[in-house]
Amino acid sequence: MKISLVAGDPAGQPCADCAIRCLSVCAALDKAELRELVHLGRRVDFLSCETVFGQEEMTTSVYNLLEGVMRLYKLLPDGRRQIVGFALPGAFLGMAISARHGFSADAIGTVAVCRFSKTSFARFIEEKPHLLRRINELTILELSRAQDHMVLLGRRSAEEKVATFLLSWRDRLAQLRGPENSVPLPMSRQDIADFLGLTIETVSRTFTKLERDRVIGIQPGSVCLLDPARAEAMAAA
Repeated sequence: MKISLVAGDPAGQPCADCAIRCLSVCAALDKAELRELVHLGRRVDFLSCETVFGQEEMTTSVYNLLEGVMRLYKLLPDGRRQIVGFALPGAFLGMAISARHGFSADAIGTVAVCRFSKTSFARFIEEKPHLLRRINELTILELSRAQDHMVLLGRRSAEEKVATFLLSWRDRLAQLRGPENSVPLPMSRQDIADFLGLTIETVSRTFTKLERDRVIGIQPGSVCLLDPARAEAMAAA
C-alpha cells in the first residue's frame, strides 16, 4: 500500500484533473468545493489482492475508487465467500450507517483510491445538499443493481447467469471506455462463480459451451461477444 497527497504531490492526482470525476460523487461539486475537498483526501495505491477494508472493521474512512477494479464480498459463518459486486472507477464506498463495514473490499490487480476520513467527509457534506443528492443517486443505483442480482441468483440458469453477467459488465465498462464487444475480465473464474452463486466447474463449463456455440470467444484475460444478440436473448429469458 502506498499513500500520497491528492494534490501538491507528483504522485497525487488533483481533483480538478481526475479522469473519473464525472462518474463519481465529486461530479456535484464546483471548483471552489473541489479545492476544499482536495485537502481532505489522500491517494492510496493497493497491490493486487490487498484488502482496502475488511468486513466488520470500523468505518473510519470512505473511499472514491480512482483506478482499477475491486471485489466486494461477504464471508459467511461457514467460511464460504459471496461476492456482492465488483467496483469500478467512480464507485464511492464506505458511507455505511453502521459503525462497521458490512463487507470486505479487495484489489483485483493494482488499485488507486482517494481516501477520506469519514468524520471529515461527513462535516464536508453537511451544508452541501447537492452532494447529498449525488450520493443518494449513486446509492439508489447500487440498490437497483443489488435487486437485479438477487433475481439473477435465484431465478436463472447457469447460461442465463453468465450471459447476464457478461452483458452487464460490458455495459458498465462502456461508461468508462466506450462500447466494445471485447470484454476484459480482470476477475478470476472463481470470483465470477462466487458472484453468480455457481461452482467454478459450472462457470468453466458454461464459458466453454458459450464458446462452442459461437456466442463468445475466449481470449487471455477477456472474452469477445461474437453474437451479442443471442447473449441478450439468454439474459432476457
